[in-house]
Amino acid sequence: MQKLNFMGAGPKIGGIGLPWLAGAIVISVLYKKTFLFSGHWSKLLLVAGIIIAAAGFIFYLLTARLLLNGLRNTKLITSGTYYCCRNPLYAAFILMIVPGLSLMLNSWLILTASVITYVVFKISIRSEYEEMESFFGEQYRLYAKDTPELIPLPMKKVIQSLK
Repeated sequence: MQKLNFMGAGPKIGGIGLPWLAGAIVISVLYKKTFLFSGHWSKLLLVAGIIIAAAGFIFYLLTARLLLNGLRNTKLITSGTYYCCRNPLYAAFILMIVPGLSLMLNSWLILTASVITYVVFKISIRSEYEEMESFFGEQYRLYAKDTPELIPLPMKKVIQSLK
């Protein structure tokens, strides 16, 4: 049986998003006052950033574990973090880790990494969707129809389960 592509769109997305993030962090540290959200709330921003980034890392690690199991068995994963959204690895990075770092370092410039990564994600993800559809067919189409792409708020599924 043919195996799924282990890397998917990740190299394209990370190949742009990670260097952008690194550059934004370096520039933010070098020119700290230029990119501050606020000088008055820095301790609160630090704490909020730690909480958000930590949640993102936990979400990322839980997803990586599920993903490796799914790839090993060529199985469509629809539980755990994949119940929340179709792309939880990217969601963790774009929506939690980068914003958390941005708050921790009190720099709006770092948030631009989320925007850039999201744009590259939208451009690159189609190939992953096509591969998933070719491997899993109708099962994937139904999952994709009922599961948010990136924002991990499966309200539609929760409402359906209550009926």
